[in-house]
Amino acid sequence: MRRTFDDDLQTMHGQFTKMGLMVNENILRAVKAFINHDKNLAVEAKQKDKDVNDIEVEIENLCFQLIALQQPVSSDLRSIVTVMKASSDLERMGDHAVSIARSVIRVKERHNKRIPEVEAKIAEMAEVVKKMVEQVIDAYVHVDESKARQIAEMDSKVDKHFVEINHYCIKQMAIDSELVPGGSDYIAVAGYLERIGDYVTNICERIVYLKTGEILELN
Repeated sequence: MRRTFDDDLQTMHGQFTKMGLMVNENILRAVKAFINHDKNLAVEAKQKDKDVNDIEVEIENLCFQLIALQQPVSSDLRSIVTVMKASSDLERMGDHAVSIARSVIRVKERHNKRIPEVEAKIAEMAEVVKKMVEQVIDAYVHVDESKARQIAEMDSKVDKHFVEINHYCIKQMAIDSELVPGGSDYIAVAGYLERIGDYVTNICERIVYLKTGEILELN
């Protein structure tokens, strides 16, 4: 019975890792579509989100089954609760990737005037977010509390990028009214990336809880 339970736990962890990689790929896909003005890639990002939602449902069902049938205690229960909450964070991150993709489609339909400097800044911001997502999945796999705390600290860089993009766009829109539609989209996309950074921080907190049983807020 214990061997079956351990196998199910490994399946749960494997599915969560798979989901994390899928979400990271779709975030990158959506950002690339935005930077390159690629509507087809944006549509693909929207379609891929269904796979993310499907695997979250699989993880949730597996977690409920483990709780109902195996009645886990102590560290096992903590592990299951962590995955349930962290997979919800991943799903929301995936939703923000879709929102970025929708911005691409909207921009292409409007033929908005672009701001290359802001697009470069968004690319830099996305690179930080990419590293955070990749590293948090690795930290989860290895239950690395120290690494999780370091990743959470990276969120301040994401917040800084968001503030800079926001201020620059507002300044440019005040100078040139034709930049208002595009500038609004830049601010929105930066906001989605900022929220993804927040959800990564949430997962970092879950890792600390998984390792120590301590519930705390990082940053």
